[in-house]
Amino acid sequence: MRIFTNILVYFSSIIIAFANLQAQTSTEKPIRLAIAGMTHSHIAFYFGRKNKSDFNLVGIYEPNREMALRYAKKFDFDPKLIYDDLDKMLDAVKPEAVAAFGSIQEHTAVVEACAPRGINVMVEKPLATTIEHAKKMEELAKKYHILLLTDFETSWYPSTAKLFQLVNDSDFVGNVKKVIVHDGHQGPKEINVNQEFLDWLTDPVQNGSGALYDFGCYGANLITYLEKGREPVSVTAVARQFKPDVYPKVDDDATIIVDYPDAQCVLMASWNWPFNRKDMEVYGVSGYIVNVDNSTMHLRNRSMNAEKTINVTSKDVPVYEDPFSYFADVIKGKMKVPEYGLYSLENNIIVVKILEAAKISAETGKTVKFDK
Repeated sequence: MRIFTNILVYFSSIIIAFANLQAQTSTEKPIRLAIAGMTHSHIAFYFGRKNKSDFNLVGIYEPNREMALRYAKKFDFDPKLIYDDLDKMLDAVKPEAVAAFGSIQEHTAVVEACAPRGINVMVEKPLATTIEHAKKMEELAKKYHILLLTDFETSWYPSTAKLFQLVNDSDFVGNVKKVIVHDGHQGPKEINVNQEFLDWLTDPVQNGSGALYDFGCYGANLITYLEKGREPVSVTAVARQFKPDVYPKVDDDATIIVDYPDAQCVLMASWNWPFNRKDMEVYGVSGYIVNVDNSTMHLRNRSMNAEKTINVTSKDVPVYEDPFSYFADVIKGKMKVPEYGLYSLENNIIVVKILEAAKISAETGKTVKFDK
């Protein structure tokens, strides 16, 4: 009898182990991913991922077939994945997630197509060109219960995660009073982006504006997280065309002042910097933090005799350095998007509000007040 019981226990353990393995395999099954649009050169981020099994690319929508085939050769994917109709592609390949790499204006159409089909979406920054579009996308995402994330390069930075940790968790700088954010480069034409990308970056409808939207969005995203989703009191902006011969339709430089009741943020977005930059300064009543790049930070507060420079990595602070890994983990339920987190819909609705207010302010020469 004991032998029979042991055999039952043995086989029961095998059955349970097999069931657990099946469950694990099911959980870790690659997510079916489709790409909507290829004119945004950040698409290289996806194709540059190495040894990643979280996604399986099942389809690509891109009406510009010549460009799509060029990318197929460059990134070595099957041209049979390419469709010239978004709805047909979605119905044919049935993705669980879509990454949008078209113009900012095209984000709305992607969400309109994906949301009723229950397909999660991640777009490149910013979320939308107008608050009307942003609200429409928000309504669709909530109605159909899909994820709608916005990807910013600065969200991947270990220095960004460390700064938030120092400000929010350790009170290193005390109450924040001033934030200054510099973003941009020499200009899209000057850094030789591909023609398809340049065409919509310099189109006031497809991109929303020029440098103001392209790089003003970074700081708006960061300050909204620092302010825990609090909307500003007002936005004042000046936009310039320092190179009207190069960028005749849009601004190439913008300074945006975002005012809060007890703090101020200055966003400096430009296609006129002498080099690429994405840096941030946070000043509080008892200290400051300057993020020079994705890893280098200058720190000082009243308990220190001198400024300290540190270099942080993902080993020092929890951060996803790959937005697609983050997207996958959120879809699988391994990660919950924090309220007003950098990728969150709530944060990025406010980002679009700030950008639209800045655009109106620059055009009218007046401060735009936010409703209380």
